[in-house]
Amino acid sequence: MTASTLPSPVLMRPEEIISLKEAAYRTGKNEKTIRRWCKEDGIGRRSSLGAPWEISAVALEAKRYGDREALDLLREGHRDSPIVTRYFLSLGISC
Repeated sequence: MTASTLPSPVLMRPEEIISLKEAAYRTGKNEKTIRRWCKEDGIGRRSSLGAPWEISAVALEAKRYGDREALDLLREGHRDSPIVTRYFLSLGISC
């Protein structure tokens, strides 16, 4: 996958952003895996090269469940879709 074919990152509100360390803890995966998911699936972003990763807790949950449709809807900004809202609700985050 080249940089031009990487998906756009999910748009995030401050209350749904978690750190790389927190994402690794929540999933039981190592930080290298989470960084790869950020790049390949658009579940996170960095404001500049070397900046810390900001990861969408909602997108991370969808990724954990293999819910590609929810990830696509999140990237398209469809936060009100029932497919997406269930992740917000399960995390106690308002849409």
